[in-house]
Amino acid sequence: MTVTNIALIAAAVLLFIVGIIGCIIPGLPGTPLCWTGMLVSSFVSFSSLTWTHIIIFAVVCVAVEIVNNLVPSYFTKKSGGSKAGSWGSTIGVFAGMFTGQIVLIFLGPFIGAFIGEMLHDSTNIKKALNSACYSFLGFITGTGLRLVVAAVIVITAVKSLF
Repeated sequence: MTVTNIALIAAAVLLFIVGIIGCIIPGLPGTPLCWTGMLVSSFVSFSSLTWTHIIIFAVVCVAVEIVNNLVPSYFTKKSGGSKAGSWGSTIGVFAGMFTGQIVLIFLGPFIGAFIGEMLHDSTNIKKALNSACYSFLGFITGTGLRLVVAAVIVITAVKSLF
């Protein structure tokens, strides 16, 4: 194995690790980082990855990132929540990220949607909780989707090296 192949594999592994972490932490482009690891691993001299793999996974990554950013607010709207709840959910994702605490990263959409709904209509706590629960469900759905796609990318890239 050449030094170039070793360096490419090491870079790909680093991108895979950071990418998987990025699937959980909002703000880090998890699936695109994993895709970049796949792209890097495709340059290993004995990789069986083709440009078809690279292009298909690029399209999937873009789609997953778009869905991941829209799902929490979509679920909030679907539950009968207001625009304030949707905005609160989105703000909560980013606010949770900036705290650096894993619990707040996951609860950010819930708390944000709840606060947004309460600002919109402070008399309907049940509706605010319902909207917040759907927002949390949307966040978990988006995160799960990112993790599945990232895992498929990593598995595909690793299999191409053997």
